[in-house]
Amino acid sequence: MDLHTWITQQVDHVERLIGENEFPPSQTEGVRLRCEADRRVLARHRIDPASAGSPTFAAACEGCHHEWLQDDPEPFVDNLNDCPELLDLAHAHGITPEILAGLDRPTPPEPQPRTDRRLGLGDIRPITTSDVPAALRGPRWKP
Repeated sequence: MDLHTWITQQVDHVERLIGENEFPPSQTEGVRLRCEADRRVLARHRIDPASAGSPTFAAACEGCHHEWLQDDPEPFVDNLNDCPELLDLAHAHGITPEILAGLDRPTPPEPQPRTDRRLGLGDIRPITTSDVPAALRGPRWKP
């Protein structure tokens, strides 16, 4: 379970408590709104599907900004568990350093073995002078 999943479970738990009337009526609406706000942050801060193919940034946070270095954008946060927004939410839900250390860190998916044959550089026949049509050969042509 990663940080995003842990926070989602905490929000689910608080919402169950709301449904069981565990909060005084004066606090119920505020707690419900807090859960809704937490879910909105969770919806924005998740693994970036655009980074999924990248071996370096496959677990990057989609909600965090990107640093634009030259023409190649890099995620501001390489791993979802390092997202400052999620860490703040987790703090509000009582995460401890021990719990955080015990969470799984999202990792890039294992690459699938290639089953289809694709042309590579070794499959390309080198071009030689014998491939030049006769009409293009000049008077000093050497094959």
